[in-house]
Amino acid sequence: MTLESQVPVESGTRQLDRILFGDNQFFGVNHMSEEKARAQSMRFQRVDAVMDVLDDAYAAGISSFMCTTHDRIAEIVDRVRADPQHYEGFTFLPCMPYAHKYADAVTESGMLGALRRFLPEEGMLNAMVRGGRSVATKDIEGLVTLLVDAEMAMFRGVSTPVVWLQNVVVDLLLGLGFTDAFDIFARHVRTKYGAEPGFITMNLPMLLGALDQAGIENPLVCSNINKIGFRMSGGMDAYREALDARPFRAVAMSVFASGAIPPREALEWIFAQPHIESIVFGASSRAHIRQTVDLVRELG
Repeated sequence: MTLESQVPVESGTRQLDRILFGDNQFFGVNHMSEEKARAQSMRFQRVDAVMDVLDDAYAAGISSFMCTTHDRIAEIVDRVRADPQHYEGFTFLPCMPYAHKYADAVTESGMLGALRRFLPEEGMLNAMVRGGRSVATKDIEGLVTLLVDAEMAMFRGVSTPVVWLQNVVVDLLLGLGFTDAFDIFARHVRTKYGAEPGFITMNLPMLLGALDQAGIENPLVCSNINKIGFRMSGGMDAYREALDARPFRAVAMSVFASGAIPPREALEWIFAQPHIESIVFGASSRAHIRQTVDLVRELG
């Protein structure tokens, strides 16, 4: 069923599929058209509509779902967990934190109410103690692990081989120069969940230097990579240099530049670049999914 990557990885490291399916289209995110984003948001208000598209992707051979930790993802996890035979080999690659979820919860329920909502049910007292001590002593490690555990609670019982740190946090930490947080996240994800830590960024060249400083070798990094430099902070030359010379596992997003590049042209360019292990894309139609899968099988 899967489309395996042809890029070699280190022994003992799980190789990603060549294609990862994203979830932007399900939650009204489109970087080129607000009108299209609104229409998609309305279409996918029902989880059945989301599952129809995921089923199309799965039938086409895509079994890795790179998703945020939006509340509605929990409903999708429930569906997959309830039918393991139908979704054999299906994996979730959670991306956290989903910042809007926390902001909305604080607005609706206050700080304590938001904390109660997101703490894992098991070990809640321990989690609260960790969180309280963290605030009192500025123990960032306690806060990071607390938030990761809260976000991962919805994925119990399903496969999560990679856990991603969202770019909103990665790039904030990058700007602050707090590289230790990357190591804290990576160690916790590996030891508690047996998963590969991944980092999403809008500035790939800068992040790779920071991950070097944090002692994270051959990191898994997802960033915008496309032919026209769409949303590629740091510039095309710096990205080319990174792909040519830096030891990391590249996952390319925005490969079609939100529709600005024709699919064949976009993928021909992507697969001509060195060391790109996977691409992540979102689609809302069976035809678009099939077209992308067929092109990747031909070109990648």
